[in-house]
Amino acid sequence: MIAETRIRLGLCGLLRGTSIMAASAAMASAAGAAPSSTIGRTWPIAEPDALSEIEGKAAALPPNLGEAFGPRASWSAMKAAALPVAAASRIRNVVPFHTLGFDIALPGGKTLYPKGFTFNPLTYVKLPQRLVVVHPRDLAWALGTARPADFILLAAHGSDQSDPIELGEKAERPIFILEERVKARLGLTVAPVIVAQSGMHLVLREYGREALKAQKGTAR
Repeated sequence: MIAETRIRLGLCGLLRGTSIMAASAAMASAAGAAPSSTIGRTWPIAEPDALSEIEGKAAALPPNLGEAFGPRASWSAMKAAALPVAAASRIRNVVPFHTLGFDIALPGGKTLYPKGFTFNPLTYVKLPQRLVVVHPRDLAWALGTARPADFILLAAHGSDQSDPIELGEKAERPIFILEERVKARLGLTVAPVIVAQSGMHLVLREYGREALKAQKGTAR
């Protein structure tokens, strides 16, 4: 491996300008001209095509299956967690500690992490986008504030429940509901709030009504 690395480094030092281009063209030409061949025994794929299998299962379902679930507004999966309205703007820092509810053991049975072990998930993973949590009435502000990669989550407030699928189709971007476990894990207490990672903790920016009016329609 060391010898191979040294050879490659030596070649990179020798080849310059048009020499590199000529060598690359020659290699591409040789690769394209080389005939394909099969070495060793081959067998046909026994597993069915995944897409064909899914299409077959879907075709076998009754056409009125959706009627059995009732209107989407009654689905429990569409019920967002409730949050009060932010009375004022403020910034909070939260460390989303997690405590294991069960033992994690190695294949041999030795306990790797015991039940009750507490750790900070941000030590191992990074939140690549921000979470913009709003009530449905503030969705327009969220759409004007959220970056393309941000997640917009709808929180409930009293009877203020909206269909995130319908709203997402109108806004032409995915919109999700705020789940109770996410609310608890992130330490959310009010909305609107924007959650972003900063090092080993989360920064929660809560927006009062005056801040929403001042920043409405602006990107941050």
